[in-house]
Amino acid sequence: MTISEREAARRAARGEALCAATVRALTGDAALHYSGARLCRNMRALPLHAPHLQMLPQPADQLATLRGAADGAALRLRHSDTQLHRSVQPDAPIERLLFELLEQLRCETLVPPGMPGVAINLRERFEAWSRTMHATGVADSHVGLLLYTVAQMSWSRLSGYPVIEETEGLIEATRMAVAPRIGGALAGMRRTRADQAAFAAYARELASDIASLIHAAGGGPRDDDAKDDEDEKGVRNAFSLFLDFDEQEDDGITLAHSGDSRVLTASGQGYRVFTNRYDREGYAGTLVRRALLTEFRERLDERIVAQAINVPRLARALKMALAVPQRDGWSFGEEQGRIDGRRLAQLVSSPAERRLFRLEKHTLIAESMVSFLIDCSGSMKAQIDAVAMIVDVLSRALDAAGVTNEILGFTTGAWNGGRARTDWLARGRPRFPGRLNEVSHLIFKDAVTSWRRARTDIAALFKADLFREGVDGEAVEWACERLRSRSANRRLLIVISDGSPMDAATNQVNDAYYLDHHLREVVAQQHARGDVEVMGLGVGLDLSPYYRNSMALDLTSSPDMTMLAKLVDWIGSGGRRTDA
Repeated sequence: MTISEREAARRAARGEALCAATVRALTGDAALHYSGARLCRNMRALPLHAPHLQMLPQPADQLATLRGAADGAALRLRHSDTQLHRSVQPDAPIERLLFELLEQLRCETLVPPGMPGVAINLRERFEAWSRTMHATGVADSHVGLLLYTVAQMSWSRLSGYPVIEETEGLIEATRMAVAPRIGGALAGMRRTRADQAAFAAYARELASDIASLIHAAGGGPRDDDAKDDEDEKGVRNAFSLFLDFDEQEDDGITLAHSGDSRVLTASGQGYRVFTNRYDREGYAGTLVRRALLTEFRERLDERIVAQAINVPRLARALKMALAVPQRDGWSFGEEQGRIDGRRLAQLVSSPAERRLFRLEKHTLIAESMVSFLIDCSGSMKAQIDAVAMIVDVLSRALDAAGVTNEILGFTTGAWNGGRARTDWLARGRPRFPGRLNEVSHLIFKDAVTSWRRARTDIAALFKADLFREGVDGEAVEWACERLRSRSANRRLLIVISDGSPMDAATNQVNDAYYLDHHLREVVAQQHARGDVEVMGLGVGLDLSPYYRNSMALDLTSSPDMTMLAKLVDWIGSGGRRTDA
């Protein structure tokens, strides 16, 4: 980590500490704190209830907008009765999405007297989110524009602020079209801001009306329930409203235990490697006999067939989730937009003619890259059948969706330090040598190889003697550099692990949290750079102490379409925290 990157990480930590103090002061709850940019109570991460409280897709949020997110979360905790909210919230996804947003906006109007700075922070946060969503093309589609307009109208009506000038022209036509339908509900919400139950009735009415408009715009009733479900997920993907709806108090998932390393903190040189002489990087398929690989592949295919996985459906969902708008020529003969010089003569010959403009056309293109990084430590052997099914199916679906992907793994070349520890002993056991083992980085499928050509090598995941110990931080750095070597509009790294970093030799001669601390530093560094989205997929473990974007996966039963569909939603959301 360079000096500038360390300074960025320190600034981020100071910002989180300031935001945590603000939240505790506004709520009076001393158990609240931030961990990995997530608001937590004790060790349990709390859900964020609105899109504008999520981290903005920028290299770093400004302090005012960070404070706005913290103030918004604090006001929600202070003014929203969770039990009442759950009892009146709608079940349909689109309606619930809007209902959550409206309840958050209600709470943000209840700023304590004498705190004008809080109101300023909240306004700056919402306006920064609005500009970001506009710039990223969320409002390019009909549904996206409708949801974006409703969000702007609701915020303006409840807060009393005008909509931001940059998007006023964009939403004007849609606002005029929907105002007669939702005007009564907006007025009712404005009157009942201080009464959660009364407000909820109007919020449900508005959410129901907008959901009806969305379904009507989709072309009427559907016969296929699965298709209808995909459409609703597509709406959420397009608008980037991935809200943590379900707050599980006791889901059976253990929280990863993390701590600070006194050795790493005191070291002026940062993380150290005693020797990289024995480190290796190679293709996992070359470490297994071809006949055995074929057997492994047959075993994997049998398990996938038994679960009746619909890969084409997953591919469509992934393409929709990962696609971004790209310019695709012009649409001519429009009534608004940029003047088309070739049609100016019509203005003379037909003064009433209005179709003199042209508009940019956009198409959704999934120019993304997804990399799976699998923890090949000894404890993962018990879960590898299910993990292999998941990454194999998702890789195949990503290929079908036109998304570049690769499957990587990390382990060590030996138990208990191997030849690196032998060298350390031979040199007189110097104090605090840093990482003291032979790291092994494995490639099961690279980015240039299609799933069909790599399918046999992927089955090398079943080779049990590959699984030893794990140095997670260095593996994340390695995988991120591989992602950066490829051209893509969006790069996602999904780390699949069932535990904290563990290398016995390294921990014994440094301290117990040496590798643990380094992993958190690496993830913070990658987040500060902003060009790779690092996500943690915990196998029976909550990885939120390491990864701000994480999901805990329960693999007590074999992966099925329901679980894989949730994974697709999670990947498309950029890893916003959830459990499956």
